Amino acid sequence: MLRGLFRDIDAALRYDPAARTRLEVLMAYPGVHALALHRVAHGLWKRNRRLLARLLSHYNRFLTGVEIHPGAQIADGVFIDHGMGVVIGETAIVETGCIIYKGVVLGGTTLKRQVRHPHLHPNVIVGSNACILGAIEIGEGARIGSGSVVIKDVPAGATVVGVPGRVVRETRQVVDELDHAALPDPVAEVMRAFAQQHEALVERLSALEKRLDVRPQGVRPPDRQASEGEGEVDPRRRAGSIF
Repeated sequence: MLRGLFRDIDAALRYDPAARTRLEVLMAYPGVHALALHRVAHGLWKRNRRLLARLLSHYNRFLTGVEIHPGAQIADGVFIDHGMGVVIGETAIVETGCIIYKGVVLGGTTLKRQVRHPHLHPNVIVGSNACILGAIEIGEGARIGSGSVVIKDVPAGATVVGVPGRVVRETRQVVDELDHAALPDPVAEVMRAFAQQHEALVERLSALEKRLDVRPQGVRPPDRQASEGEGEVDPRRRAGSIF
């Protein structure tokens, strides 16, 4: 148990640049406190002291803001950053090197007493307020974007964002930190593609109108715009300008 505590402290020092010393982490990091108390509760759970284990986990929730069912299997070297609002269900498995930010839920999707919570493989990073639901596998080195809702298996090294979560990057180099600013935005990428196609169609339409000497209603001819130096832009092209 002490070895697990030391590995959790080392994980906090490695993954949080705000951490200065081991003593600071031991005294002031609720994620480390939550994991330490969970290991005691998990030991009681395995010894069939179920009520005592649940009471200890309830006290853990009151003290740290992190709710971990005593049946959950959490490896050494996991880092729960800030921790407030984190919920980890009974049959969840979290392997070493995982980083869990505040508000994360590892929840179930069935009322049956079976494996119903996620399995996080080593070095998974889960962003703030993400929900991972059901007995699904999150592959090694995967990262889950903040606010995502994941309900399907995620391959190793993939990046998932959105509601419901979609894999937007199949593989990546495994790194320790979650670069929040570098997460792709699939909605913006689709809108940008539509805007580019719109611009191309406007160009073709304008060329055809010029060839046929057709003036679209409300739009001045391009040569008149240029000659007057007004710099007006065809309103049909403005839609793509924001992208």
